[in-house]
Amino acid sequence: MNKLFLYSLAAMLVLLGMPELALASGGAALSALPANMPDLTQTWVGPTAVIIFVVAYALVMGEEFTHMRKSKPVIFAAGLIWAFIAYVYAGFAAGLTDPAAQKAVTHATEMAVRHNILEYAELFLFLLVAMTYINAMDERQVFQSLRAWLVRSGYTYRQMFWMTGLLAFFISPVADNLTTALLMCAVILAVGRTKPNFVGIACINVVIAANAGGAFSPFGDITTLMVWQKGVVPFVDFFYLFIPSLVNWVLPAYIMSRTVSTETPEASNEVVKIRRGGYVIIFLFLLTIVTAVCFHNFLHLPPMLGMTTGLGALKLYAYYLKLTHAKEQHGSNGEIGDVRFDIFRKVERAEWDTLLFFYGVILCVGGLGYIGYLEIVSKVLFVDWGPTWANITVGFLSAIVDNIPVMFAVLTMMPDMDMQQWLLVTLTAGVGGSMLSIGSAAGVALMGQARGMYTFFGHLKWAPVIMLGYFASIGVHFLVNSHLKGVLVH
Repeated sequence: MNKLFLYSLAAMLVLLGMPELALASGGAALSALPANMPDLTQTWVGPTAVIIFVVAYALVMGEEFTHMRKSKPVIFAAGLIWAFIAYVYAGFAAGLTDPAAQKAVTHATEMAVRHNILEYAELFLFLLVAMTYINAMDERQVFQSLRAWLVRSGYTYRQMFWMTGLLAFFISPVADNLTTALLMCAVILAVGRTKPNFVGIACINVVIAANAGGAFSPFGDITTLMVWQKGVVPFVDFFYLFIPSLVNWVLPAYIMSRTVSTETPEASNEVVKIRRGGYVIIFLFLLTIVTAVCFHNFLHLPPMLGMTTGLGALKLYAYYLKLTHAKEQHGSNGEIGDVRFDIFRKVERAEWDTLLFFYGVILCVGGLGYIGYLEIVSKVLFVDWGPTWANITVGFLSAIVDNIPVMFAVLTMMPDMDMQQWLLVTLTAGVGGSMLSIGSAAGVALMGQARGMYTFFGHLKWAPVIMLGYFASIGVHFLVNSHLKGVLVH
């Protein structure tokens, strides 16, 4: 134990000294970069990197057919892209005579990779905490209790269509659109398993509602989280998107609801009780969100620090649950009275494939940006086309590709836009994925959960109606948020 303490202390002292040394050496090296650095877009590494990324992302999009986890190809692609960049720069450095310039060139790539990893680390820790809380609430049967209440409510199919959509719209800003969609899909399947047409159209409605609800909150979608953490849009300003997001869901929902039956399904008598500590965990989660916002807005610290502080509070409460845990007992009706709460089991159940996928995407897009392609794309989109059409295009790209690499690319390019345009791209990136079932994580997940009833072509049939909601939300945004035109971002 003494040796472990000494090793930990030594490691801590080394780490404490590293940032200053890294910044000092990095700053000195980068200042000595030669003026004739090679344009990587004009070398073999540029097209090669693009091909690698396209192939990797094609495998990601084909996950449903190949059954290869999406993190695998992008992680491999990220390593190859940065290795090739470093190889080209190493060859260039070998031809220089100035030792300071050689060192600057060889360290330039390293510093760029470290910058991307820092961005990923903040996102990773934030999401890990959020996923742990969601898993904790799931284990305490919070979501199962809500599902059982909805199923036994006695709503008609059309009322259930509206209720699941409404809950998806208002839960996703606090949880996330994927978890919310899966919860509402479980309700839909429980009510209408014998009505495949109802399941299909209700799932489309849930995907639209979950994506729209996630667009007006920093916690509702990965893209909004990235925009907030980058400091582009303040926390409260996201709520300017509430009305446009509501229009994005309500307009298609109203049109689709006219085709839903008004029959009443057979109600269930299932009752699921929230386990001991469930309500406290809900409160701690909300308190953690408030803490993250306060850390960012008032203390000017990264939001993930507030989230990890909240994780610490959850761990302490988990310790209390462990100490006060009564032996697991089964009641006469077979119901579990008390179940031991293990916080590390909740961490284990985090979506590690998703977290590692974000790592691969951020490093891949960061590599393409370092090569120079994002600067070219930025000029074409935001200068030649103009920010409005560029941001509308982002929404369509989000329906084909994933919105995460698209938004990360926009944030890396950092085009000169006012607050109205930054909120527009936040809106379009969030809701654009609703146009296709493969355009968002919620849609992909529901195709698996409601296999055969919610399909790609079933969703595609309603694409014109969803697109109508997309353009209506953009129009409403320009109308209600006209006062943000010309407002500079910080």
